Amino acid sequence: MTGARLRWLALSAGVLLFDQMTKELVRARLPLHDSQEIVPGLFNLTHVTNRGALFGLLHDLPDPWRAMLFTIVPFAAILLILYFQGRTAATDRLAHGGLALILGGAAGNFLDRLRLGYVVDFLDVFIGPHHWPAFNVADASICVGVGLLILDLLQPHRRGAAAGVAAPLDSPPNHGSANAPGPL
Repeated sequence: MTGARLRWLALSAGVLLFDQMTKELVRARLPLHDSQEIVPGLFNLTHVTNRGALFGLLHDLPDPWRAMLFTIVPFAAILLILYFQGRTAATDRLAHGGLALILGGAAGNFLDRLRLGYVVDFLDVFIGPHHWPAFNVADASICVGVGLLILDLLQPHRRGAAAGVAAPLDSPPNHGSANAPGPL
């Protein structure tokens, strides 16, 4: 494994460690369903549990389907992320950064589900009575990681390659290829 790939793995491990540390602090110091005001009218720490997916999606799904779904799908996602990291060019920093953040976040929430049967959420963002569903460091990491992957896909070199668009006019012609078109 190259040094660059080890750094991305270290980022994933850092996200996992930070996520688990913050969740343990919340579990130890803030009783379930209690809230601590941090920024009045905007942000609280609120200890809740989440038996669903990101932001509580599918929390009503009955067992054993929920347990199977939230064990198999995250495990498969972690394996896919590792596969994509191996297939991504080492120089593609946005993609690697996004994949590393998603991997660390997915591993953090997966570990909660294995250990506790649910995910600990505590970041409570709101404006007046309008609350965003509570989330955690892993969820935030996954969202930022997805954002980085979207930015990577929107890069001009990606859009052209994905759409089969010809190289920009300022790129040198490829005269050394047997498949290069001849003069018009």
